[in-house]
Amino acid sequence: MSFLQPTSTIIDLGINIDHVATLRNARGTTYPDPIQAALQAEEAGADAITLHLREDRRHIKDADVAAIRPLLQTRMNLEAAVTPEMLDFCCRVKPQDACLVPERREEVTTEGGLDVVKYFTQVQAAVRQLQAEGIRVSLFIDADAAQIQAAAEAGAPVIELHTGRYAEAHDGAAQQRELERVKLGVLEGVKHGLKVNAGHGLHYTNVQAIAAIPEIVELNIGHAIVAHAVFVGWQNAVREMKAIMVQARLASQKI
Repeated sequence: MSFLQPTSTIIDLGINIDHVATLRNARGTTYPDPIQAALQAEEAGADAITLHLREDRRHIKDADVAAIRPLLQTRMNLEAAVTPEMLDFCCRVKPQDACLVPERREEVTTEGGLDVVKYFTQVQAAVRQLQAEGIRVSLFIDADAAQIQAAAEAGAPVIELHTGRYAEAHDGAAQQRELERVKLGVLEGVKHGLKVNAGHGLHYTNVQAIAAIPEIVELNIGHAIVAHAVFVGWQNAVREMKAIMVQARLASQKI
């Protein structure tokens, strides 16, 4: 039995453009342009554009978000920490989706899911603040039953399951254990009536098993696509990832 929720495509791909901005910022130039990356990703089949406005502004800048928001034909998924500054910024920009994430300045990338259980009061207040502005809220969490239940109780309609442990598994057995953990998390989310997305660390040779999970609605992927684009071009990299995801989903439905 499938709990797959209706979407515009068989599985959605959110393209994270953060590291396009990382390349730009490395030399202090105006290129490569995150705006151009976002628009070309849409042309290549992206279903949403994801970007993370970090507190240290290490890649995406405030001006990038403001410039991109009115130009998109799909959806903006703005990732942000649960802080007054970031929540107020989201409310001003009004992305279609806001994904609340944990954030530490010293980390290279997001290292785990938001602890909704520990910070329930703050997360619930953030969800309510964003929803009052018509923004759909997602919580980036680990595939843990307690976290998923807390996310539902906080009022978030969407969760994005952190797939980093699956992506970073060093052997087949460990990867399979993490895959099963993600699958259980997906089913737990569906049980609570949540839209379930996933992302982090996914690339062209490990995304298949995650994309094949029928209840997952959307995957958000960035670094792997930016890296692959160096060799095949930006739009080709986007198209290739979307094709791999769709093929994996279709193959799973034939089993």
